[in-house]
Amino acid sequence: MMCVVCKQAEVEIGTTTITLERDNLTMLIKNVPARVCPNCGEAYVDRKVTADLLRTAEDMAQKGAQVDIRQYVPA
Repeated sequence: MMCVVCKQAEVEIGTTTITLERDNLTMLIKNVPARVCPNCGEAYVDRKVTADLLRTAEDMAQKGAQVDIRQYVPA
């Protein structure tokens, strides 16, 4: 797949760091599997991983967390 941001390179399998913010919660997830553009660094995360991340963020928000930093673990 060609990067839709820079249109200069094919994306490659790799990992990225995702930051999610909502209300008082800031969540940083490292080593998230993604397709990453070697030219501009844009990362594309698939639907299943995105759903996992959002579910985890919702759980942390419900528990009242304000800051959470973790490694990605598939659900």
